[in-house]
Amino acid sequence: MDFATRIEAELGALRARDCLRALPRAPEGLADLSGNDYLGLLADDALREAFFAQLTPGERRLGAAGSRLLGGNSPEAEALEADLAAAYGAEAALFFGSGYHANTAIVPALAGPDTLILADRLCHASMVDGIRASGRRFFRYRHNDLAHARRLLERHAGGHGEVIVMTESVFSMDGDRADLPALVALKRDFPNVVLCLDEAHGVGVFGETGLGCAHEAGLHGAIDLLVGTCGKAWGSLGAYVVCRRAVRDLLVNRARPFIFTTALPPINLAWTRFVLHAFPKMAERRRRVRAMGRRLAEAIRASGRPCGSESQIVPFMVGSNAEAAAEAARFRAAGFHALPIRPPTVPEGTARLRLSLSAALPDDAFGRLLELVDG
Repeated sequence: MDFATRIEAELGALRARDCLRALPRAPEGLADLSGNDYLGLLADDALREAFFAQLTPGERRLGAAGSRLLGGNSPEAEALEADLAAAYGAEAALFFGSGYHANTAIVPALAGPDTLILADRLCHASMVDGIRASGRRFFRYRHNDLAHARRLLERHAGGHGEVIVMTESVFSMDGDRADLPALVALKRDFPNVVLCLDEAHGVGVFGETGLGCAHEAGLHGAIDLLVGTCGKAWGSLGAYVVCRRAVRDLLVNRARPFIFTTALPPINLAWTRFVLHAFPKMAERRRRVRAMGRRLAEAIRASGRPCGSESQIVPFMVGSNAEAAAEAARFRAAGFHALPIRPPTVPEGTARLRLSLSAALPDDAFGRLLELVDG
């Protein structure tokens, strides 16, 4: 079978399983439930204009034209990292081009010859890719089952120099949350444990000043590697790792997705920093989107469907791929852009609509959504 024939055959196999993906266009006239604009910043014209009004000429630059090690570094990047470190009370922070870059960089750059990796079964694909790229031994504990994680540590931690335990704070497909106090307890009971927490869906939404679930619980100081993604609640792009200064220095020297990537434009970095300083004033947006998440999850459970969401991400479980596509069409007819999530993004038999809420969703639209999930 030649190359072109094989490619067509693989596309046909995906089509037969109702798993063939295509790039959707941004919804026009529909309420978007598939994006991650949790605080509604993308549509906030006043906030954007306030940002433009205070830009300096240097911050207006639209490109970096090189990696940060080869001419692409900027005062804006350094100022943002300093402010992030100060906000978290940490020694340092390092900014990456995306959350995927950060998560695929950390373990390969930092793992030693005898490092063991322990990761939640439902960790994001970017974390799994980073683990695999490291070539280190790893185990995946059952989702949110920290008793299972403890047994694995009791069995294996003593034979390794360190164990990097990895999880998300808010899980991207189910909307449930990790038990951070229990994770910190594991760290205290096993001195060679290093905690790596992905706050991609926690920052902006949780915490008194929007710094995420660990900050909300007062446990951010116990997290060795805290990853925050700016392409979601921040209405920006890029990601950061909050860590010790020595860890930052080693990432600068060994993290290939950082070293071999063109730096982000100063204007983007300035916008991210602007949003960071605006987060403390967005408590009402956080309250609103979290309240909507609770009400929607309750409505879905009341309809007889399982729903373990504890956040602004609320799964509407369907089961089969074909049924998920049919439900997406039903939601679209009702005025909502809610795309089906199918394997391999989620396990076989758990296709769903991932209802991603935003503080900008109008009350009347949310009311219609509650009626729709009951139908």
